[in-house]
Amino acid sequence: MAAETLSPVLPEDVDAMARRVLERACKAKLMLATAESCTGGMLASLLTDVEGVSSAFERGFVVYSNEAKCELLGIARATVDQCGAVSRQVAVAMAEGALKGSHADIALSITGFAGPGGPDDEPGLIHFGCARAGHETTHREEHFGDVGRGATRIACMRTALDMIEAAL
Repeated sequence: MAAETLSPVLPEDVDAMARRVLERACKAKLMLATAESCTGGMLASLLTDVEGVSSAFERGFVVYSNEAKCELLGIARATVDQCGAVSRQVAVAMAEGALKGSHADIALSITGFAGPGGPDDEPGLIHFGCARAGHETTHREEHFGDVGRGATRIACMRTALDMIEAAL
């Protein structure tokens, strides 16, 4: 069965990836968490939308503002100020903070510029972090380009699911 709520806007490959990731997590008895900024909870929504296997999802953090990143995920304000909210350091800290602040075994973070922002912002620049208990946190940087907020968010789903699958 497809992701129910998001299925009208999700490409079939993303829907299939989500199901596969959730089935593998259930089989391995591993719990997942998310920490999302520019995707606004879309990954958490996707992971809770696949009937029969959504029990692998433990919790999600939507941390759009810098204050939320610091308050909810325990990121040092100096890290955000010095590195920028859209950076490798913040993506890694977000994933590690979500893992620490949950009962999950794997946490995936997403931070970036989904659409036009300030003059120094690169639309489509996204940083991902993936933390797994007992393993080194991984990072991926993507440059999706100025393809619009919706297309960037869908591209983020593919990368995020790919990273979770690799961590499984």
